[in-house]
Amino acid sequence: MKNIFLADDDADDRMFFGDALKQVTILTQLTLSNDGLELMHNLETVIPDVIFLDLNMPRKNGFQCLEEIRNTPQLKDIPIVIFSTTANEDAVNKAHQLGANYYICKPHSFELLVKAIETALTLVMWPKPQPPRENFILTIS
Repeated sequence: MKNIFLADDDADDRMFFGDALKQVTILTQLTLSNDGLELMHNLETVIPDVIFLDLNMPRKNGFQCLEEIRNTPQLKDIPIVIFSTTANEDAVNKAHQLGANYYICKPHSFELLVKAIETALTLVMWPKPQPPRENFILTIS
């Protein structure tokens, strides 16, 4: 069973993510965080198999979490998938530079959300180097 963390301040997005995760073929357990501060607190007790991380959150944003995780020896190798509504080039470049593994722009349909989660989980199951910038954004259709 894969232990999945999701940090997202939008309650609807957390609910849809949880519902979509139930549809993937990989057995998972989901831990939700309402913001980056709660995520970092949760990481003190459990090391997940992968973190899905929103960028725009109160108290501690996704960039701050990403940087802190990558600079913490016991956390630095956790695969991190940015899961954000923004497709802004600067944000994507910054997430790549800070060491995220993949970047997903939140899909507009439930079916695409399921596919996006399953694709990301399949890609991060086996440790490998961060993909080059041109392969960093997961496009699901």
